[in-house]
Amino acid sequence: MSATGLDVFDRTIHLTNVWLDEIMATLPRDKQLAWHVLGAVLRTVRDRVPLNLAVHLGAQLPLLVRGTYFEQWRPSETPRTWRSQQEFLALISAQMNSDKPVDSAEAARAVFRVLNHHIDPNQAEKVRHSLPEEVRALWPAQGVPSAA
Repeated sequence: MSATGLDVFDRTIHLTNVWLDEIMATLPRDKQLAWHVLGAVLRTVRDRVPLNLAVHLGAQLPLLVRGTYFEQWRPSETPRTWRSQQEFLALISAQMNSDKPVDSAEAARAVFRVLNHHIDPNQAEKVRHSLPEEVRALWPAQGVPSAA
């Protein structure tokens, strides 16, 4: 029996929970926090990469995650031109609205691991390589273990 009555909703809820569980494997075990981390990191990446890569990445996300990814997006204002890891992490931190402090670098690494695990490897590499080198250092290439 379907929980929602629609298989597409049940599947996206399941996939989203899998992604959040993977984020919580390295961050505090708090689903709300994991949701905020996922959205903050994805939107920061979205705003930095070229338009075509941002759209292709969005197409790879579970339906619920895609909603937070495209939330408040203004394609005419992208890509942004920040260059440093410090700017990247500051943008993530500014979007986090949680009482629980979380390290922005650890948040980014957690989301990047999930992306490596769930999206097409070629797409992940294209997005990864479109980011500044300092940010790529947080996102291990496919098949390369992260230093978590």
